[in-house]
Amino acid sequence: MTDTLQEAPTAVKPINHWIGGMPVAGKSGRSGPVYNPATGRQTGAVDFASAEEVAEAVAAAKAAFPGWRATSLSRRAEILFRVRELFHQHREDIAGFLTAEHGKVRSDALGEVARGLEIVEFACGIPHLLKGGYTEQASTGIDVYSIRQPLGVVGGITPFNFPAMVPMWMFAPAIACGNTFVLKPSEKDPSASVYLAQLLHEAGVPDGVFNVVHGDKVAVDALLEHPDVTAISFVGSTPVARYIYTTATSHGKRCQALAGAKNHMVVLPDADIDMAADAAVSAGYGSAGERCMAISMVVAVGHAAEPLIEAIKERIPKIKVGPGDEAGVEMGPLITREHRDRVVSYIENAPAEGAKVLVDGREGTNGEGFFVSTAIFTRDGGVARQFQFDAQSGMVGVNVPIPVPVAYYSFGGWKNSLFGDLHIYGPEGISFYTRGKVVTSRWPDPATSQVDLGFPQTR
Repeated sequence: MTDTLQEAPTAVKPINHWIGGMPVAGKSGRSGPVYNPATGRQTGAVDFASAEEVAEAVAAAKAAFPGWRATSLSRRAEILFRVRELFHQHREDIAGFLTAEHGKVRSDALGEVARGLEIVEFACGIPHLLKGGYTEQASTGIDVYSIRQPLGVVGGITPFNFPAMVPMWMFAPAIACGNTFVLKPSEKDPSASVYLAQLLHEAGVPDGVFNVVHGDKVAVDALLEHPDVTAISFVGSTPVARYIYTTATSHGKRCQALAGAKNHMVVLPDADIDMAADAAVSAGYGSAGERCMAISMVVAVGHAAEPLIEAIKERIPKIKVGPGDEAGVEMGPLITREHRDRVVSYIENAPAEGAKVLVDGREGTNGEGFFVSTAIFTRDGGVARQFQFDAQSGMVGVNVPIPVPVAYYSFGGWKNSLFGDLHIYGPEGISFYTRGKVVTSRWPDPATSQVDLGFPQTR
């Protein structure tokens, strides 16, 4: 969320909202710039929604909810299978938006789309995922069963670093469960979300089930405070996650707010140094380091330190940095000038904080774009098992540098990396977007009915 506002230039494409199954031009008179990070030039102007425009999207979602909730599970699954096929068929187009507005290289952008598709595929199994329990003859003539029902209108607020994958993490299980959805994507790279909305519409998702509103804090607060929004999912920085969770819950909403992370990679003396160095460089510099799961700290234990440092130093200069749409490029630019300047400041301040700069990414960078150049690792299974047993974190990788869980497990950290009690996607995602109901039923013979003021007994 940014406070930078400006008039929409005529030379750039307008990026509109998506409400009620169609594109809707903004009416607030405010917009924000969207850049190509590889050139530093503005390519788009995204509409910034007013509170009234957010209310329009919520109203469309609310109107669509009764019909969508009543849609059979088999029909919802059929539509989701079509969504999956369209997303797969158009994966190159989706990836193109990511490269153009985020700066990801093609392989990384396609990888993001693929990981998002895994959650859509998981959601296609919704008839099985929503199965409840049934107990016959819990008491004489009485049966008890449990069901899970959708919440209603739910909202998602997503970050700039995964403009396709994280929205899929949210809306796929949400709409599969029978909810309707209002997405507020990052204003820095919003085009992918509108394109996904078009594909959802083409797949047969009814109008109003999925909506997109762009904007800044005005739009976010409108979602957090709207009485018809029942739940909020968020991924972003820790300070903002804390604000989202506090504001949403104070307005009576269910909330899962996934925050920033500090990912430590522990390299033990018995680790394969070359493999560990490959993993550290891949996990630290992939997507220009703009991942919440990027390795930000390598902890080398004992005599592993010196050879590991040398191995990493040897690899970094070989990374090819450049525009994400150029063949052979391995690392693209940072998303904005402000992000680039922040990273440069870390390098500048490092010596004063006691660090030694071994490779300086400020050297030899592209002058036009926003460029800066570029888990536990062991062979001892017993040590690795003890590490995962003791580690106070929500996700642990053993010889895996970026341990993002597969779709049928859930993603999220501990401590200040999560505000709320349920992680995103997987089984916990289904629980987040539904609420349980227990039904106790009896079909007695009317002839046996009588008044009984005692507390119900089961024996």
